[in-house]
Amino acid sequence: MMDEAHDLIAAARAAARHAHAPYSRFAVGAAVLLTDGSVVTGANVENASYGLSLCAETVAIATVSAQGRLREVVAVGVIGGMMDAQGRATGDAPVRPCGRCRQVLNEAAQMGGRDLAVHCAGAEGDAVASYRLSELLPDAFGPADLGIS
Repeated sequence: MMDEAHDLIAAARAAARHAHAPYSRFAVGAAVLLTDGSVVTGANVENASYGLSLCAETVAIATVSAQGRLREVVAVGVIGGMMDAQGRATGDAPVRPCGRCRQVLNEAAQMGGRDLAVHCAGAEGDAVASYRLSELLPDAFGPADLGIS
């Protein structure tokens, strides 16, 4: 059995290497665990028109949804940190999903009928903060509020 937090953080760190973050210089990677044990990753993608940028968690969830597997999401790992001169993410403080990403994760959580585990770490180091999505987004609005399950 995989060490869920450790393996998701490692996959998120690998994904962050592909971040396109020339404006903020803040790389983020995400890894989403599915019910069959497979992992889908994403990295943030910034755009010169800042509002069009995509967070790593959103990229990963959109990929899962494009595969028809939105209801299969079990957990997510998220890392982030400022990029050094070589473009590598740095820092050891755990990075948590932004509010928009919490809402995107909530869609998958409610569609799958589970309270997702969310494992957060920095780009480097061993510190991991683990939460349930309901802790990060209490009283969330989602599909259930619209009568969809």
